Amino acid sequence: MEQLFFYIFAVIAVISALGVITAKNPIHSAVSLIACLLQVAGIFILLRSPFLAAVQVFIYVGAVVVLFLFAVMMLDIGKERLKERIHGQLKYAVAAVLLFFTMAGYLTLKGRLSAPLGKYTQSELAENTEILGKLLYTKYIFPFEIVSILLLVALVGAIVLVIKPKE
Repeated sequence: MEQLFFYIFAVIAVISALGVITAKNPIHSAVSLIACLLQVAGIFILLRSPFLAAVQVFIYVGAVVVLFLFAVMMLDIGKERLKERIHGQLKYAVAAVLLFFTMAGYLTLKGRLSAPLGKYTQSELAENTEILGKLLYTKYIFPFEIVSILLLVALVGAIVLVIKPKE
């Protein structure tokens, strides 16, 4: 049953990732990115890593994509044409995608991209998350707080740039 859910999440993630890079409208691209990131969170749950799934949803979907949508809506990038942004890069992009899928297929057939499912017990995963939390809020508290302050400054800066002065 896990394998069926993995294939469902993986197919939807790939389709939505293709939607990210093929959508002409940046808003549609961001919504496709949200769908892709949610599918990745589902795969993390299947890998028995609920902490990473929660971080995926809270950090990437909840913060980064929302800020991206905020910036796109304020800059009104959607009026540009697709050909103006690509500048003849289509042949390089197609070659890179073909190379990527060729290498991914080769490594999958050779068995080098296999991940062990069910390797850890529930108590080991809970212990791992507890250790990670203790490290994050004790030894690495200073970098954690610096990142939170930087995100707050970026958010305040974006708001200041958007607000137009009253004349």
